[in-house]
Amino acid sequence: MGLKKKSVKLLIRLISSAKTGFFYVKRKNPRMKANKLEIKKYDPRVRRHVLFTEAKIK
Repeated sequence: MGLKKKSVKLLIRLISSAKTGFFYVKRKNPRMKANKLEIKKYDPRVRRHVLFTEAKIK
């Protein structure tokens, strides 16, 4: 059996811009997307779609 390749994808945290403390965890391939992600997603604490920005997982 051969060795498996190590995954390039990193786990990132998408933090709500509404300052509610809500976040999503997502995988990102830094080779394909070098810049920071900004995605509009649903924040259940404010009950609307807001902008989520990328941050490192502590």
